[in-house]
Amino acid sequence: MSARSEVVEVVTRGERRRAWSVEKKRLIVAEAMQPGATPTEVARRWGIGTGLLYTWRQQFFAGELNEPPVAAPAFAQVSLAPPVEPEAAPPHPAAVKAGTAPAAGQMEIVLPGGAVVRVGADVDGSALGRVLAALASP
Repeated sequence: MSARSEVVEVVTRGERRRAWSVEKKRLIVAEAMQPGATPTEVARRWGIGTGLLYTWRQQFFAGELNEPPVAAPAFAQVSLAPPVEPEAAPPHPAAVKAGTAPAAGQMEIVLPGGAVVRVGADVDGSALGRVLAALASP
């Protein structure tokens, strides 16, 4: 008896399986159904097996490759309410006479040119900076 060693080579697929979108499947099936096209040529061009193409054709004819139905838009219910009377607006800060002390929660900025800027405590700092920069520029 002689000892014989055999070498077994395992071949694995190096690439991952491709995931085909429904749109792409429909495109390939439509291409295969064109006059003069053969499933073998189309399958070879797309790098798929003819068995997979025939499976997709069966799915196409069974309606399994159709686009999902689009849901009808839903509308919110609207009800009208009687109009609301606006409240009296507080006096505008510009209505305060120059030289008087600013109200609580307000800031008064007197610029070198004599312009007075009055702002509330909740003023946006970056917006105020832009206004002051614009007033300071010639």
